[in-house]
Amino acid sequence: MSDAVRIGILGDFNPEFRSHHATNESLQHVAAKLNLPVESAWISTPSVLEPNAQKMLESFDGIWAAPGSPYESFDGMLKGIEFARRRDWPFLGTCGGFQYTLIECARNVLGIKDADTAENNSGSKNIVIYPVACAVPDRAEDAAKLSGAIPEIRLRPGSYLQSFYMKDTVVEEFFCNFEVNPDYEWAAMEAGFPVVARGPQGEIRAIESPTHLFYIATLFQPQLSSKPKKPHPLVLAFVQAAMDWNRKRLDDSILV
Repeated sequence: MSDAVRIGILGDFNPEFRSHHATNESLQHVAAKLNLPVESAWISTPSVLEPNAQKMLESFDGIWAAPGSPYESFDGMLKGIEFARRRDWPFLGTCGGFQYTLIECARNVLGIKDADTAENNSGSKNIVIYPVACAVPDRAEDAAKLSGAIPEIRLRPGSYLQSFYMKDTVVEEFFCNFEVNPDYEWAAMEAGFPVVARGPQGEIRAIESPTHLFYIATLFQPQLSSKPKKPHPLVLAFVQAAMDWNRKRLDDSILV
């Protein structure tokens, strides 16, 4: 533990992905806002399967499951998310990170062992994540089916997510081709992760845990709309939770 807040970004960094650069930058927007050193490091998904992975994950104050599916290691991504859930580590999942958060809870909380995303073409009978049903019209030729700023994202009153925005309806940026299969909405609720944001047609856009310190996953990418002088409120809340966790661990180590 140190004065710097350390964020582990779970995913496989690709310099060609705008979202990956935006993830790094959004953390520094918060650092400047809070006048707090924030160190971030990418955690490759294969590395989470190595023998020293738990110790490595414990070195971070927060885990951010990043966009970028399909990942180099499906199992590594799930294991990193499972660590945060079981150990109650501050956790944020966005886009692909959101999708794999649902797969992890379906597999490891509800016991649906073959829960999967259609992106993997696994032949599973339990496809929790499937292709975007309603593509955004007039999008760029090479853009994802659900991309750009989408209005009318409704936040559930009383949720942690809504408290960070202090609004009931927001505009958020997306860049994805897959979303939650509505036939599996029950799985999130049954696993203890209520839906806290919905799209204009009622689509699931975010879940959270009311029992964890900070455990939120969104299909949208808050990092894409974060600005140097206006950090995204969700990223700000995540870093603040990681900061509190850092201080608690430091205090506990001193008492020991």
